[in-house]
Amino acid sequence: MRYLYIDTSSSYLYTAIVEDNSIIAEIKKDYGQKLSEKALPEIVSMFEENSLTAKDIDKIIVVSGPGSFTGIRIGITIAKVYAWSLKIPITSISSIEAMMISSDADTYKVPMLDARRKYVYTGIYDKDNNVIHEPSYIKLEDINNELKELDNYTIISNDKITGFDNIEKYDPNILKIVETYKDRKNINPHAINPEYLKLTEAEESKL
Repeated sequence: MRYLYIDTSSSYLYTAIVEDNSIIAEIKKDYGQKLSEKALPEIVSMFEENSLTAKDIDKIIVVSGPGSFTGIRIGITIAKVYAWSLKIPITSISSIEAMMISSDADTYKVPMLDARRKYVYTGIYDKDNNVIHEPSYIKLEDINNELKELDNYTIISNDKITGFDNIEKYDPNILKIVETYKDRKNINPHAINPEYLKLTEAEESKL
């Protein structure tokens, strides 16, 4: 089986082609504001450099959020077009799951993304990756209070999170992510949508 992994939920492009428990090709690069114009050409180049096309993929795993509103849509659009047009099975995982499973910390694992305005996207998992706190959009103060009840924990993040010093830099272990979630139930491509965990600013302004 050959898998295509796509994550554009931040300013980074994390993508890879995985086959038989090994990585054929991989990109981990911060494109900043240019992600929207770089993502698809980089993925196409990744295929070409390995003499492959999207038709050679058996399943797509795409990260559906939370994270950057624009970034999430980029990855999902690419994945859905490939899946629908070429009839490739597809499933999705959350960015929080990807961050959690990539960490080898022998503590509680706390993936965390800065959601601005003193809010974060986060979840809490034990060392065996069991869910303690479901992924959510929450005040930094509130999650901090929850963490005070834990003996030992590791924050996993590439963001500057105020008030924490035990932060492990997020470096996705794409092979481990794919091996963990490759058997997740396939989804109709049209049913894969961004998981923002909160309203957009435009939606909030209407309330």
